[in-house]
Amino acid sequence: MSLKAVLFDFNGVIINDEPLHEQLIEQILLGENLRPQPGEFRKICLGRSDRVCLKELLTNRGRVVSESYLTELIERKAQAYQKLWCEKSDQLPIYPGLEALIYQLTSRNIKLAVVTGAIRTEVELVLNSTNLAKYFNAIVAGDDIPTSKPAPDGYLLAVERLNALYPNTNLQPRNCLAIEDTPVGIQAAKSAGIAVVGVANTYPFHMLQRQANWTVDYLHDLEIERVQKVLREKVRFVEC
Repeated sequence: MSLKAVLFDFNGVIINDEPLHEQLIEQILLGENLRPQPGEFRKICLGRSDRVCLKELLTNRGRVVSESYLTELIERKAQAYQKLWCEKSDQLPIYPGLEALIYQLTSRNIKLAVVTGAIRTEVELVLNSTNLAKYFNAIVAGDDIPTSKPAPDGYLLAVERLNALYPNTNLQPRNCLAIEDTPVGIQAAKSAGIAVVGVANTYPFHMLQRQANWTVDYLHDLEIERVQKVLREKVRFVEC
């Protein structure tokens, strides 16, 4: 079996903007006359879609949450994100080693996709602003599916979309590698049957190491040749 696709999480893997999302979620709560709690964003929201995050935060405070209410809040957050991105994009860099990793992968004709709980407008804004959009063959965003990580749906849809774009690849989850920075993201990928690299951008190395197939401190530590070798050996072992 060969590695045919690498599926990237977005916030915390491609772009270091999770503190910005925490700030915006707290602003929404304050705008609804609700008080943010220390550590709450990290516990409830990291790795999950805005819809799931906000719904749980509001429900925990006794609010009756309709889909239209959630949509309004998400749109408000998206507008604020775009404004802050324009003001602070130079302070929110892509993670070191990302561009070199993308070059390694694309030079091997490995397909790339983004699988994220972030909404599409935010993802496209960042990828276009950083000139990375051209490298990603597919995007599955939080507004593409009704579920959120740790459910595997986003990863399975990414495989489906890549197959639709490149039918000759006959892509299967076992031909893919996911790159994640949160436990819920790792769980989502593994539930989809996809091997996972945990990158310690957000959680400590030892915490991700217990859950991911591989763990690295930085993206530039990821050895693609080693991953390909392990995947090939795994298939030979299964066939025996």
